[in-house]
Amino acid sequence: MTQSDSVPSNAVGRRIACRDEYGTVRFVGKVTSAPDIWLGVEWDNPERGKHNGTHEGVHYFQCSHPTGGSFIRPQKANFGVDFLLALKDRYGQEGNQGIQDCQGNPLHWCKKPIEFLGSRDAEVKQRWFDALLVVSVRECLVSHVIEEDEISNVCPNIVELDLSKNLFTSWEKVAQITRHLRNLEHLDLSQNKLMLLSNPVSLSDAFANLKALAIQYNGLTWAQVLECAPMWPVLERAHLSSNAISVLERPVGVLQNLTLLDLSSNLLAGADQLVHIAYLPRLEQLILSNTGLTSLYFDDIQPDGKTAMFPKLTFLAIDKNRISEFSTVNELNKLQNLEQLKFTDYAMVECEKNAKTVRQLIIAKLGGLKVLNRTEISTDERKGAELDYRKKYGKDWLKAGGSPDPAKNRPDKEFCAEHPRYQVLIEMYGAPEEAEMEQQKLFALKDQLLVLSIKCPDNPDQKLLEKKLPESMIIQKVRGLLHRLLRVPGAELKLTYISSKMDMEIDMDNDLKPLSFYSIESGDCILVRW
Repeated sequence: MTQSDSVPSNAVGRRIACRDEYGTVRFVGKVTSAPDIWLGVEWDNPERGKHNGTHEGVHYFQCSHPTGGSFIRPQKANFGVDFLLALKDRYGQEGNQGIQDCQGNPLHWCKKPIEFLGSRDAEVKQRWFDALLVVSVRECLVSHVIEEDEISNVCPNIVELDLSKNLFTSWEKVAQITRHLRNLEHLDLSQNKLMLLSNPVSLSDAFANLKALAIQYNGLTWAQVLECAPMWPVLERAHLSSNAISVLERPVGVLQNLTLLDLSSNLLAGADQLVHIAYLPRLEQLILSNTGLTSLYFDDIQPDGKTAMFPKLTFLAIDKNRISEFSTVNELNKLQNLEQLKFTDYAMVECEKNAKTVRQLIIAKLGGLKVLNRTEISTDERKGAELDYRKKYGKDWLKAGGSPDPAKNRPDKEFCAEHPRYQVLIEMYGAPEEAEMEQQKLFALKDQLLVLSIKCPDNPDQKLLEKKLPESMIIQKVRGLLHRLLRVPGAELKLTYISSKMDMEIDMDNDLKPLSFYSIESGDCILVRW
C-alpha cells in the first residue's frame, strides 16, 4: 500500500488518507505564491484543516466547516488500494509467510502456524480464501477493485463483509465488489462518504441478498436513506446510528422487510417523527438511544387501549434521552407486543430518589414487559412491583372516586390517564386494605436504611464489617465513613459492590450520587480497595 506519487485524472471528489486523517479532494492545481500542483482537501476532522478553502484572499474550493480545508502535496495523499490486494494483504501473504490476522500475527491451527508449502501452494491458498465467510478490511484504504471478475474466483463465499472507514466515493464502487459476492448478507459501510445515485434501483442486483446493512457516521439524512433504499430489496436490519437523521418520512414501497432499525445518536426533531415509521409491518426492534427524545405518545387510542402503531415491536431502546415523565411509560403500555425495554439513565430517578423504585414502577406500568435493561423480570419481581404500586397509589385511587365496591368503583379520567393499569391490578389482586396503605407509610423510613457488609478483598486481615446506611447517603460521604473506619485516605479508595442477587461487581465511581442511584439493597456487599 504505497502513497500516490501522481494525481489521478479524476482526483476531485476522490477520498484520500494522509497519515491518520481522512478527507475529500476539492481542488487540484496551482496555488498563489506556491509552485507546482497542490491538492485542496476538505478534512473529515475540521481540526486538521486551516481554512474554508480560501487562501490569501483567493477562493479555491468550498468547505462545510470554516476550518475544514487545507492544501497538501500530492505525494502525501493516499488515493486508496484495490480490494483484492487489501484482502490478500490481510488474510494471506505471498510466499511462505503463512496466513496473518488483521494485526499481522500468524493464524494457528492446532497450535501450529498455517503456512503455504510446496507445489500445492496455490491450491492451498485458494482453499483458504474459499473458506472465508466473514471478512474485514476496515481501515485498509480500499477505494476500488481492478479485476471485478476475480472476486468470484478468489473469495466467492463471503457472507459478512466489513468495508467500514475506507476510501469509497460512490455506491457504484461498492457494487463492483458486492455484485460478485452472491452469498453476501451482512455489509458494513460505516464512515464512508458515498455519493448518491440518480437511479439506485439499477444497483439492486449487487445487494440482492443483503439482509443487514450498517451505514453509521456517514452524514446521511432520512430522505437520502429512502433514496438509496431501492438498492436493498430484502433488507431486514438497518444500523443507521450517528448520521444526520432529524426529520422522518414514511417509507413507501421500500424497507418493508425491516425487523430492526437503529436510529441511535441521531437528533430527532421530536417524538411526532416516529409516526412516519410506526407502520413498518415487520419491525420488531427499534433503537432510539440518545436521540434527544423528551417523550413518546401514541394518540390513536385511549390510555387503556392498544395502539395500531408498531404492531410487531417487541424490543425498544430509549436510553440516554431526556425523558423525565412517567406519562411516556404509560404510553409504552399501548404497544401490542412490547417485551423488552432498554431505559437506563432515566431522569425520573431525580424525583423518585431511587433507581430500584423507578424499575418497580416501570414493571408495574408495563404488563407485558419481560426484560428491563437486559435483566429478566421474574414472576416474584413482577408480583412485588404490582402489589407495591397498588399500595403506593391506593389513597390517590380512593380520592379519585375508586372504591372496593365494584358498583361504586369509578375513578376519574385524570387518575385513569395517570395510572392506566391500576384498574387491572385491582381486578388481579383486589383493592388495597386501609392497613396496607398505612403500613406502607409507617415503614417507609425504615426501608430506606440499608444493611450492608463491607469487605476489603485485597486485605484479608481486615475483618468483615456490617453497617446500616441510609440509601440517600452520597458516595463521597461513604468514602469519608470508610476513611475513618479503615484509616485509609478516602480519595484513594475504589468502591464497588456485589449484589446479593447477581454475581457481578458494579463500580460506584460518582461521588455525588446516592447509594440508591446504584440500586444497592440490604444484604449487598461493598468492596473496598486502595
